[in-house]
Amino acid sequence: MTTAFIIREISKLPWPGRLLVVEKTLKSIRQDKQRSLAAAVDLLGEDYASDADLTAFTQLDADDFYEAR
Repeated sequence: MTTAFIIREISKLPWPGRLLVVEKTLKSIRQDKQRSLAAAVDLLGEDYASDADLTAFTQLDADDFYEAR
């Protein structure tokens, strides 16, 4: 099944059905993204907790930030 085929088939649906497909697809993408981010946190969390070089710039968080114009 190709992307072109899927799009052709979706275009045959009435607009409420097409919107439903878009909503479900976006929800699926967001869930995949969340799972990927959670996996990255699990993978790198210990490194950030124990390696001061990875968090060195957080010392600047309390400083005011002024945008150059």
